[in-house]
Amino acid sequence: MTQTQTLTPNTRYSDEFIGQPAGAPHWLWELRSKGFDNFSRLGFPTARKGNEAWKYTNVAPIARTVFSLPQFYELPSKERLRTAVPWSEDWNTLVFVNGNYKQELSAIHEPDALMLDSLFHAGVRGDETLAESLGGLASVEDDAFAALNTAFLDEGAVVRVPSGARMERPAHLVFLSTEDEDRFVTHPRVLVIADRDAEATIIESYVGVGENPYFTNAVAEIVVGEGAKVEHYRLMDESEQSYHVGVARVHQKDGSSFSSRAFYKGVGLGRHDLYVHIGDGCETDLSGLYITSGSQHMDNFINIDHAQPNSTSRLYYKGILSGRSRAVFGGTVFVREGADKTDAQQSDKNLLLSPDAEVDSKPALFIWADDVKCGHGATAGNVDEDTVFYMRSRGVDLETASRLLIFGFASEIVDTVAVPELHGYLERSFLEAIPKYEFRF
Repeated sequence: MTQTQTLTPNTRYSDEFIGQPAGAPHWLWELRSKGFDNFSRLGFPTARKGNEAWKYTNVAPIARTVFSLPQFYELPSKERLRTAVPWSEDWNTLVFVNGNYKQELSAIHEPDALMLDSLFHAGVRGDETLAESLGGLASVEDDAFAALNTAFLDEGAVVRVPSGARMERPAHLVFLSTEDEDRFVTHPRVLVIADRDAEATIIESYVGVGENPYFTNAVAEIVVGEGAKVEHYRLMDESEQSYHVGVARVHQKDGSSFSSRAFYKGVGLGRHDLYVHIGDGCETDLSGLYITSGSQHMDNFINIDHAQPNSTSRLYYKGILSGRSRAVFGGTVFVREGADKTDAQQSDKNLLLSPDAEVDSKPALFIWADDVKCGHGATAGNVDEDTVFYMRSRGVDLETASRLLIFGFASEIVDTVAVPELHGYLERSFLEAIPKYEFRF
């Protein structure tokens, strides 16, 4: 990795920030300036003490590497794009290549049922939705990565579903990273607003097809209105030479439903920081599946905040680790004072296929209310000998039996995907990603 001794991580991006193109509305420039000022104050979270949220993940490689905004790259063909990401011609699709919106690769089939646009185009049009909502959930005061993303707000995806409307097709937001002459950084931004009683399905895909190191610094803000329902899917299949930090902030209003499915199998160092604020009478269902191999590092930092009573949440993540890879799971559920009749359960299960693989799992509950039903748990280990013997006794060879057992472990999460084309893609993709392994005792 290229290092520098003359620029600190806090000031490295100053020249590019000052040189951003004109044309943005005044309120957006103010938001960007606020983000950069806070990033300059905070710096990257590299301290090893007093930094509990980053205790198991070292972001020093990101802090010391010089990343520039993308300059030179080739636009992929639509055929190449279809092989790199889950794809359906029936979906509403926005495609961003190295951070830049590509209308020629995108398609919107339901213009009357939803507002689906790039952030820059919506901003230039003076869309009031952006001025009122952008930056409302992702605080730049105490999160350096959210602050840096906000400082470089330019392109991104805006999805708004009006009150009572129902999206008939998923909205697929594709963020594709390709080759560039230098190590580059992109700052994808997503804003989703489902108004009262609206229904929406959102797919975010972060995919890399190049070999050079790059850094994806993504932020998503999702507002689920009263009685609204949002199904959200997040796929990370970046280059193994890449870094990816994703910040997602979700606000559920009373009576709403939010489900999230996260699938991660390709990144050098990755982290997803998800926080969900839950209102009265809500349903929240968060699950994820990650496969790590080699020297990959994947960090899931999930926080659920029950702020009001009568809500249900489920948090269920699974990991498959091989090689010298490492995974981190930090799952915290807060039950605030007055949030009575909360039902919250969380679980993290990990399958370790190598003695050198490591997982740090830290589920936690903080409860300040009475009359609640809450539980948490975490496991890490291998398949037991009796299960393998059962498979072998039915004539299945050891390698096939091992592969079937591993895939069965993963399929519990994959099978929750309700979009047929996405389910098929994930099933094929994760089956191919399962390492060759034999359970021997």
